[in-house]
Amino acid sequence: MKYRSMGRTGLLVSEFSLGTMNFGDNVRESDALQIVKRAYELGINHFDTAEGYPPRKFGLSEEILGKAVKDFRNEVLITTKVGGMPGKGPNDKGLSRYNILTGVEKSLLRLQTDHIDIYLAHGLDPRIPIDESLRAFDDLVRSGKVRYIGCSNFDAWQMCKALWMSDKHNLVRFSCFQARYNLITRSIETELLPFCANERLGMFVFNPLAGGLLTGGAYEQGGKLVTSYTKGAEPPKDSRFGQSGYRARYWHDRNMEAVAKLQNIAKRSGHTPAQIGLAWLLLNKTVTSVLTSADFVDQLNQNLSAIDISLSDEEIAACNEIYEAMLPVGWAKQEGADMRVQWLI
Repeated sequence: MKYRSMGRTGLLVSEFSLGTMNFGDNVRESDALQIVKRAYELGINHFDTAEGYPPRKFGLSEEILGKAVKDFRNEVLITTKVGGMPGKGPNDKGLSRYNILTGVEKSLLRLQTDHIDIYLAHGLDPRIPIDESLRAFDDLVRSGKVRYIGCSNFDAWQMCKALWMSDKHNLVRFSCFQARYNLITRSIETELLPFCANERLGMFVFNPLAGGLLTGGAYEQGGKLVTSYTKGAEPPKDSRFGQSGYRARYWHDRNMEAVAKLQNIAKRSGHTPAQIGLAWLLLNKTVTSVLTSADFVDQLNQNLSAIDISLSDEEIAACNEIYEAMLPVGWAKQEGADMRVQWLI
């Protein structure tokens, strides 16, 4: 495992992180404990969760992760998030000072730890002035309950405003950002990635395989290899795409055409589509760590094998062509677009 600095901080993070949103949902606790142990053995030192994980059983992911890392807690980093879990009371949500200070105590209990290494605002709360949220985060860092802060699901201008408010009021700054990024979802290259690179912010990317779409959905059935993620097909009910959110996000014919192209690249290279997609992300030096998840240990092993893959210039160009073909005519060739992608990778 290799490690990268989280932006301008001195914190070193493994190139792959383990996301745990599926813990307590489609991954049983016993399996989750094995997955975390294996991730630790392979050199992963960063584990990502949130108070709102899994979506139907809020907080259970934190509880399971706390149990899983108990024996080596001081050797690993834990990220959790606040603001994304609707509570029972009117103040039990969002990024108010009240909810941040209340939320951190609940997360600490569930995680069985005395500090959170990276605490994220799970999304912008338009009701709350950002300086109120930052003052609460600042108090947590000064108290030692939180080491670093960051955010996810902000636009570039919102992130810029938050950093300006921190500088103006001498408050702790966001040190990192989480964003959705993969071979077929690259909109953050327009503003967010260049902004984070310029401000030296750590960048954690989630949905690196587009919720599993970029695996191609290949599986064995009756000794035959079956590909379920194809144009015109219905999503398997037991997959993420059986859920309305992920189906709306990724299950489209245009994306299926991209998957077919990725499968062709993989066949020529001798790698799997997942390995190609993950190795492509690791080329980007603005990316601190790729948040990968697994439903079982072998899947984790397969994902992490991408570390040892070196993509050729031809393979990189072919990956970029997949995305460019998805864009409106003329957009990919607009002035500066090619230069921007070359600079980021």
